[in-house]
Amino acid sequence: MRRWAVLKYNLETKFYFKPKLWKYEGPAGWCFVNIPKLTAKRIRSLYSSSEEGWGRLKTTATIGTSSWKTSVWYDSKAGPYLLPIKMAVRRKEKLAIGAFVIGQIEFEVDRWMRSQL
Repeated sequence: MRRWAVLKYNLETKFYFKPKLWKYEGPAGWCFVNIPKLTAKRIRSLYSSSEEGWGRLKTTATIGTSSWKTSVWYDSKAGPYLLPIKMAVRRKEKLAIGAFVIGQIEFEVDRWMRSQL
C-alpha cells in the first residue's frame, strides 16, 4: 500500500488516548487501559474488516518513550477497545494503577483494507 493511497482516502492510522490504568481482578492480574468509546467507535468503523478472533486488532502502542507491537481487543459489552499494558512498560514509564496514561496506538493498512481502498 502506497502512502498516497492512505492520504488520498484520509484514512486515520494514529489514535491518541488518556484513560486510567486499571488491573483485572482475575488470577492473571493483567493491566489495561480502555480506549475511549468515541475513539473505539471510529477505529471500529475504519478497521473492523481487519479484526481477528474476539475483536482483536494488531497495533503498535506508544506510551512515553516505550513503543511495542501488541493488540487491542474490542469489549462488546462495554464498547471500548482494551489495550493491555505489559509490566515492562509500566515499570519503565513508572505507571501506577489508577494513573492517567497518555499514549497512542497506530494501525497499519493490511491486506483486507487494501481491497477496500
